[in-house]
Amino acid sequence: MKELSDSFTEHQGIMKRMKADVTVIGAGATGCGVARDLALRGLSVLIVERGDINSGASGGNHGLLHSGARYLLTDRDSAEECQDENILLREMAPQCIEATGGLFVGVEGDNENDMEDFEGLLSQSRIPHRQMDVAEARALEPSLSTHLITAYEVNDATVDPFRLSLDNVADALSHGAELLCGTAFVGVKRQGPRVTHAVLQRRSTGETLEVETTCVVNAAGAWAGYVAAIAGAKTPVRCSKGTLVVTDHRMTRCVVNRLRRPSDADIVVPGGTVSIVGTTSTPVENPDVAWPTSAEVDRIVEEASALIPRLASTRMIRAYSGVRPLFGASGGGDDRTVSRGFRLMDHGAEGVENVFTITGGKLTTYRLMAERAADAVCHYLGTGGPCVTRTRPLPVSSGALWTEPGAAPKKWMSGHQAGDGMICECEMVSESVISSLVASLKQQGLATGLAEVGLRSRVGKGACQGSFCGLRLAAWMYGQGHLTQDAGISGLRRFYKERWKGMRPVSWGDNLARAELHEALQCGLFGMEVEHD
Repeated sequence: MKELSDSFTEHQGIMKRMKADVTVIGAGATGCGVARDLALRGLSVLIVERGDINSGASGGNHGLLHSGARYLLTDRDSAEECQDENILLREMAPQCIEATGGLFVGVEGDNENDMEDFEGLLSQSRIPHRQMDVAEARALEPSLSTHLITAYEVNDATVDPFRLSLDNVADALSHGAELLCGTAFVGVKRQGPRVTHAVLQRRSTGETLEVETTCVVNAAGAWAGYVAAIAGAKTPVRCSKGTLVVTDHRMTRCVVNRLRRPSDADIVVPGGTVSIVGTTSTPVENPDVAWPTSAEVDRIVEEASALIPRLASTRMIRAYSGVRPLFGASGGGDDRTVSRGFRLMDHGAEGVENVFTITGGKLTTYRLMAERAADAVCHYLGTGGPCVTRTRPLPVSSGALWTEPGAAPKKWMSGHQAGDGMICECEMVSESVISSLVASLKQQGLATGLAEVGLRSRVGKGACQGSFCGLRLAAWMYGQGHLTQDAGISGLRRFYKERWKGMRPVSWGDNLARAELHEALQCGLFGMEVEHD
């Protein structure tokens, strides 16, 4: 850790001085939850995110609201946390959740001892469940394999992670919090063991901000180790990449889990109009360079076909990867043996008394993680009331209305106005939707580029993966004055680069022809050749 004299001089030209009781680093689900919790307790909060909301694992998961059953064989503590938070989130954030239900099914050839253990552990747990006849399970989900030997019904559900984080941010902002996206945490000022200022840098301009703060909460996920080091502390984080694939239609009504110890491609999660199949677990050193590969996609399709045979002939729209922040030092062994529980670290013992790290955990337990971190901050400061997120529903925010797959068509058809043109035909996202999103971004003081609009809507997420709607979106935004000069071309390059990362690993058969069309449109017509990661 550099002291103030040499740490801060590297970041000259202070653009702005700010002040906040608490500076939260990271705007994934946990960081957004921490900000909301603290804002509701009356503290002033600044959320700092180097990318955009859900840039990390919160935007790269399968959207499962765990019943807890998945961890009964390997991690009982995490199972219980998931069970409790599942019930609570259904009550507090129903707009983010689809109560799909879930199945655990045993397939011929899998370890039958694990199946027996699972039955016993379910009986000892508080997790609602029901053993089903195999025929009943196949009647409920006709696409399931004919080689099932056992089935259990549990209360799994799905959650829209983008809406969850966006709603949390919106409520935090409504209670006085501030949000800085595209801003990196690059240094600190200290007086003895206390951090007095956080030093931030705007990534687009290089300008520097100095924030006077009384506490820092590190909620940076897979980057938590880097953030802790900047503050002069240590957080051991083991980065585990998980890859998932997206089908072109919804394969099942409910979440389907393969009844075995967690392994590759053992879960199919419905996500609105599609299904998400995964996942893998691969150690990575650098979370910034984690992307899906064709070999991972092949393995997922092959393994998951034993659960749902039709997957072998189903078109995959794209693949994507997220990096799990598992608590503990990197090393050998299987990442799946590492606990999915979370850790709260008070770095006072390391000589940094007002910095706290919250890491690990699951999307399902984000609210509990936020509560624990906020409790620690308020205890340290000697101020702030009790947590209210257990009893206060998460309000619906206008900026998060359009992230849900399949939501736009229903709303468009029920309230379509003449002259409201269509931007994205695959997902039926209209001009009025984009207009409302741009207005919401401006109100929050955030960038209004193509990538930001894409994150908060379904544009580019349909069958064509943005081949046509990306261009329509850019043209419309130019026409409305939201883009000027070459901002649209640079924005399209970012937009399509992100799409291509997911398209490349599934480009075979008909998908390869679609990829060639995609390339011809973007490069042949608009000269957007770019070196892809």
